[in-house]
Amino acid sequence: MFRIALLAVAATLALPVAADDDLKALREEVAQMKKAYEQRIDALEQRLAAAEDAPQKSQSPQDGAARGAAAAGGFNPEVSLILQGQYRRLKEVPERSITGTWPAGGHGHGGDERGFSLDHSELVVSANINPYFRGLMNVALKDGEAEVEEAYFQTLGLGRGFTLKGGRFLSGIGYLNEQHPHAWDFADAPLMVKALFGEHYGQDGLQLKWVAPTDLFMEFGAELGRGAGFPGTERNKNSAGASALFAHVGGDVGRSHAWRAGLSWLTTRAREREAHFEDTDAAGPNEVEGLFTGRSRTLIADFVWKWAPDGNPKQRNLKLQAELFRRSESGDLACGSEVATSPCLGGVGLGRLRSAQTGGYAQAVWQFMPQWRIGYRYDWLNSGSKRYDPATVFAALDPANAYFTSYRPKRHSLMVDWSQDEFSRLRLQFARDRAMQGVTDNQVTLQYIMSLGAHGAHKF
Repeated sequence: MFRIALLAVAATLALPVAADDDLKALREEVAQMKKAYEQRIDALEQRLAAAEDAPQKSQSPQDGAARGAAAAGGFNPEVSLILQGQYRRLKEVPERSITGTWPAGGHGHGGDERGFSLDHSELVVSANINPYFRGLMNVALKDGEAEVEEAYFQTLGLGRGFTLKGGRFLSGIGYLNEQHPHAWDFADAPLMVKALFGEHYGQDGLQLKWVAPTDLFMEFGAELGRGAGFPGTERNKNSAGASALFAHVGGDVGRSHAWRAGLSWLTTRAREREAHFEDTDAAGPNEVEGLFTGRSRTLIADFVWKWAPDGNPKQRNLKLQAELFRRSESGDLACGSEVATSPCLGGVGLGRLRSAQTGGYAQAVWQFMPQWRIGYRYDWLNSGSKRYDPATVFAALDPANAYFTSYRPKRHSLMVDWSQDEFSRLRLQFARDRAMQGVTDNQVTLQYIMSLGAHGAHKF
C-alpha cells in the first residue's frame, strides 16, 4: 500500500510535464496493483473464516474421539533423570557416627561408602494436571533400591498469594532442606543436616504457603504431617505427628545483589526412638539399646546472599550461605536390651532426659570464570547440655562418650567443580573431618552429576 501511495504522489507531481499516454499507463498500473492486493486480502480472510469454523463442522463420535486422543497426546509430562555417582577415599572406620548426637535413623548417617559407588540418582516426572493443579513425583534410586522421595499435588490458581501442597514433600524449613542432593554445592550434606535429619526432613501431609503482595519478598508457611521421619518416629495415629512453621524474607540490593533470610520451627514426637550405647561392668563392655520417648523441637535460622555483576551470573557470581540450629528434647530414656550386669535390666526405664544442642555451617561458593567454581564450607556442632534424672543411673553408661560427651565435632571442606553446561558437572572435594572423637579423617571425593531431560530451574 505504501508503494501505491508513492506511485500516486509521483503521478500527481508529473501531471504538468507528462504526456497523456504516460499518465494513462501509470493509472492502469496502479489499478492492477490495487486489485492484486485486494484479492490477496480476500483470500486471507477466507482462510481465517475457515479456520474459525473448522472445530464446529463435525460432531460425529469419530471426530470427538480423535479430538480426545489429540488432547491426551497433549498431556506431555516433564521427565528428567539425574545420574549421580562418586569415588570416595575415606579412612576405614567400623561404624561411622557423629559424636555427641543421637544417630539419625539408627546406627549412623549413611552415604559413607568407600571407593566407587552409585550415589543418589533421581527420576522426576511432573506436569500441570489442569489449570488448577500441578503434580510431581521424585523417585530416589540407590544401590538397587527405589524410594519415593516426593509425590505431591500443588495448586496453581488458589489466588491471593496462597499455594496448597499435599502428599509427600520435602519440608520448607531452613534453606538446604528443600534442595535435592544434585543441587547441593558440595558432595555431601553439612554435619548439621546429618545430625538433624540424616539427609533432609520430609513430610507426608499438607503445606500451606502465602506470599505477601509487597515489594519485599515475604513468604510464610505452615505444615502438618505424619511425623514419621527422624527426629520423630512412626506412631500410627489419626492425628498429625509433626507440625512446622517457617517465614522467609528477601529482596534485591541494587542490580547486582540479592538476599534471603528465614526462621523455621519444627515440633514432633518420638516413641521408642532407637540408638545404641556401650555399657561397661566388671565383665567388660556390652551393647545397650537406648529407647527415647518424648518431644523434639528444632529451631533453624538461615541466610543467603548472592552477588553477580548486573544480576547476570553467567560469567561470575558469589554465593554466601549459612544456617544455625537449636534442638531441644525432653522425654524418657529406657533400655531395650537385657544385660544381666547392666544398670539397664530388661528394658527398665532409666529416667528423664532433657537435652539441648546447637550447631550450624557457613559456606562460600565463588564462580571465578564461566564453568568453574570453588567453594569452602565449615561445619560445627556443640554437644550442648544433657540432663538426666537420676544421674547415677548413667555412671556406667556409655564410657566411650558416643552421646553423653562434651566433644564438639567439626569439619572443613574445600571443593572445585567444572560444569560444561547446566546439565553436567564434575566435582573434586577434600574434607578434613573430625566428626568422631579421636578420629581425623582426610576425605577425598570425586563426583559426577548428569541431568537428562526436562529439568526446572532450582530455587533461590
